[in-house]
Amino acid sequence: MNIRQVENRRLSWRVAILAMVVVVITMSNQVTSQVSQPTDFNSTLMKNYCSMYKPTHEVYFLSNLNATLTSLRRQLTTSGYSAARTLINGESVWGLAWCRGYLSIPDCLNCFDFAVKQLKLCGVVNGAHAIYSDCDVRYEANNFYTEANNRAGVVVCDNVTSPDEPTEFRKAAEKLLSDLQTAAPRAPKYYALSERKLPDGSATVYAIAQCNLNVSQSICSECLKLRSSSLYACLPTISGRAMDNGCFMRYSRTPFFGPNQTTDISSFLWDEDSNKKRSIIGGVVGGVSFLFLAVLAFFLWYRRSKRMGRGHEDKSTGSTELLQGPAAYSYNNLKVATNNFSDENKLGGGIFGEVHKGTLKQGDVVAIKRIFMPSSRGKTHFNEELKIISNVHHRHLVRLLGYCSKGPQLFLVHEYMENGSLDQFLFDDKSRTLNWRQRFEIIFGTARGLAYLHEQYHVTIIHRDIKTSNILLDNELQPKIADFGLIRLLPDDKTHLSTELAGSLSSGYVAPEYAFHGHLSTKVDTYSFGIVVLEIISGKRYNDVINDNSVASNLLDHTWNLYENGTHISLVDDKMEPSEYLEEDAKKIIEIALMCTQSPVAARPSMSEVVTLLSDKSVAEKPPVRSSIQDDEVKIYISTMDSSITNATDSTVDLSGR
Repeated sequence: MNIRQVENRRLSWRVAILAMVVVVITMSNQVTSQVSQPTDFNSTLMKNYCSMYKPTHEVYFLSNLNATLTSLRRQLTTSGYSAARTLINGESVWGLAWCRGYLSIPDCLNCFDFAVKQLKLCGVVNGAHAIYSDCDVRYEANNFYTEANNRAGVVVCDNVTSPDEPTEFRKAAEKLLSDLQTAAPRAPKYYALSERKLPDGSATVYAIAQCNLNVSQSICSECLKLRSSSLYACLPTISGRAMDNGCFMRYSRTPFFGPNQTTDISSFLWDEDSNKKRSIIGGVVGGVSFLFLAVLAFFLWYRRSKRMGRGHEDKSTGSTELLQGPAAYSYNNLKVATNNFSDENKLGGGIFGEVHKGTLKQGDVVAIKRIFMPSSRGKTHFNEELKIISNVHHRHLVRLLGYCSKGPQLFLVHEYMENGSLDQFLFDDKSRTLNWRQRFEIIFGTARGLAYLHEQYHVTIIHRDIKTSNILLDNELQPKIADFGLIRLLPDDKTHLSTELAGSLSSGYVAPEYAFHGHLSTKVDTYSFGIVVLEIISGKRYNDVINDNSVASNLLDHTWNLYENGTHISLVDDKMEPSEYLEEDAKKIIEIALMCTQSPVAARPSMSEVVTLLSDKSVAEKPPVRSSIQDDEVKIYISTMDSSITNATDSTVDLSGR
């Protein structure tokens, strides 16, 4: 063996030894990251997932990933739930983080930080997911927000059997999990905590059910049904946890939340109780007798509803009848929350009634809309439509938390948006300027909200009045569409271009086919969305004078002129720094907005297609084509409306506190 061979062999051994040291150190770091547990929260790692694929451009992807994770953490400082998406240089990163409802903000942030460390162990991959007992953090290169049950669920069972009577412990736990499975999808924020004592009082079962806020109510129910079934298999051990992309459930013989954190789930179980009563009656009296009782019950209910329609109530107690729904509020509680509906708490009003800011007993701030319906026919109409819109749950839709009725008055309780409406940020001189990323997230979130209303909810809901004042902003400047479904509450003869839509028509938001002929479809909202996008990108109102050299009469015409000349990048608001965005991204979004305003109607994309276009897809395959409908026709139509809207009050009901 010559000297060169000896040296080569020595070098090989050195490399091998160095590689082994690196592996040992890496494994040690991984074990340390997974095992070391902060003392102030439960960091049990239930499942860890790393994608097998790399991003296309690692540098851009990592930059966007860091931006997304930073946004997620910032949102968690005020809420236990956050979602963010970053798109720069074509590398999209969606992120989602949510903590269990019983966690404090500091504990939630600790759990998030611990999960992020776990995600980083995956290396540079285009997706990762860390599921902990107390939080769940995930990122992907594609939109996964509404996923549930896509991967196999995770179940962690304790190996210690309950020292109490196992059979009784099992019964109590199964009943509690079943009740939570029913209650959580109907509860505010898809979340419910409760406890159940064993009959002999020897022990208590504690449990939680919680869903991802992006999934629909039906998906939440299905997810919890699967997870509760998984936990049944854990019983009668003293604890169990079950998790999937869409939901989380846990039970334990020892408390894992505070005594003042439990949810009163009784008001969310009315369907189940009603079904059980019907089953008992059917079993006892048989089919014929049950039919007789059902007819009798319907007759009594009909008489009672007629009395309610005439404004009758129990004068001895002053109580009111509450509508069935996800949450029932008493009139007295709403009265206290608004300081007897004082003017100091008034946010605004419109053709329906007034809106007041309220603070509930639990400390939650809400917007309470008081509606006056003097006729029983009108109130019945409200009841039917409210059953539809009250079950709409989406991150980018202002949520209807509950309602109650008293005589001719109906009270709608909504989320309260402290940051106000989008038009304030865009057009108010005193407002701060929105940067490019914030504007994109508002556009993308609004598109997702509309796509849900049009295609993902079990009933198609057309908003008909999409405009910047109907898009509210939460603490993280994420958009929430307000007043969806309220147009359904109007009588049929007043829903087309009624007073509250006239202002939107003159502002350019209403689609021509709806303005001229009353033709209604989901593409009416698509058109309005396109106008909103142009206002967001330019920072100008539809009817603002663009500049002295422009021959266009409005923002849409001006944009089409720029696009046909290949200079539409100049539409971008000059308040933003050019370094904030890529020119190709800005052009793409402007082109998508123009696509949304095309005629004929069939040329416009659906809102789900808009979401896809905003995500990754190029518009080069089908560029926008200018409509043949002349804006002069719109002007003529608007002029015929002037007399009817001159004295009309603005009907946009404000939930924001303006």
